[in-house]
Amino acid sequence: VTYLGKVSTTGMQFLSGCTEKPVIELWKKHTLAREDIFPANTLLEIRPFQVWLHHLDLKGEATIHMDTFQVARIAYCTADHHVSPNIFAWIYREINDDLSYQMDCHAVECESKLEAKKLAHAMMEAFKKTFHSMKSDGRIHRNSSSEEMSQELESDDG
Repeated sequence: VTYLGKVSTTGMQFLSGCTEKPVIELWKKHTLAREDIFPANTLLEIRPFQVWLHHLDLKGEATIHMDTFQVARIAYCTADHHVSPNIFAWIYREINDDLSYQMDCHAVECESKLEAKKLAHAMMEAFKKTFHSMKSDGRIHRNSSSEEMSQELESDDG
């Protein structure tokens, strides 16, 4: 995938379409920078509790560094964008040094719409596994409705 970057976003309720404006901003920056002459510059790996974004060198080979995202801090993800159906985006709650937080929208361009949808589905599965683990560990109170929580964790993959 090609990492388009991140942009801060506002709001606390993340519904369908909430990534549209940040994705358009990231897409414009990407196309202006003409970064599309380089193919994939990252490898996105979605696991049950973490998402790893491996940054590759200019040859698309060695990992330069890796960003790690905790699945439990991902508020929303989607693969349904008007600017390009190949974009997968997620909103992540970043915790600052002073323990305040900000919401950032991250986006990657995939080779196809199908690949973007597969990432959204993989993220949904990671949400489910993380939620199940947190519930069984007692980190999520049992009086919370499982159905409500799982709906909040589901991705909008079209």
